[in-house]
Amino acid sequence: MENLNEEIHKAFEIIKEGGIILYPTDTVWGIGCDATNPEAVAKIYKLKQRAETQSMIVLMNGEKMMYNVFKNIPEVAWQILDLSEKPTTLILDEPRNVAHNIIAKDNSLGIRLVKEPFCFKLLERMKKPLVSTSANISGQPTPIAFKDINPEIIKGVDYVVNLYHDRVAGKPSTIIKLTNDSQVKVIRK
Repeated sequence: MENLNEEIHKAFEIIKEGGIILYPTDTVWGIGCDATNPEAVAKIYKLKQRAETQSMIVLMNGEKMMYNVFKNIPEVAWQILDLSEKPTTLILDEPRNVAHNIIAKDNSLGIRLVKEPFCFKLLERMKKPLVSTSANISGQPTPIAFKDINPEIIKGVDYVVNLYHDRVAGKPSTIIKLTNDSQVKVIRK
């Protein structure tokens, strides 16, 4: 537990200064930063060699954070989150209070509520959403364990969280797009 709190503190200090971190999520290893900081978001795009037109998702730890980013959350979103047995990313319309370069061209943003202790507590400390994108160069396979992460990624972040380096990740999350006019589309099962 002490190690967990120490890692949360170190990661928070880096993020607060506009840095980017490599960290374990409830699915795969992720690269993250403060989702309200456009300069930090731009660093991630550059590190991943990814076009800014390809949006990334953000992690949140509860209803309050979701309502800070989305004024309108379709009722079905809560039903999906309540019924989901595995990590689920929802793409919702009209985000606000986040960096402009994380919002997709269609004015939507993917979010995932996390239960994983490191991410949850880091988000509690940040009081802001955390960018989460797989720890790979764009177009390369998503690493399922820390040992599979490209050394370029490890060298390119400001901090590597020292937890769970031996854990093998589960599958990436299910992705469901929900529009304000109640359309539901499963993008990845």
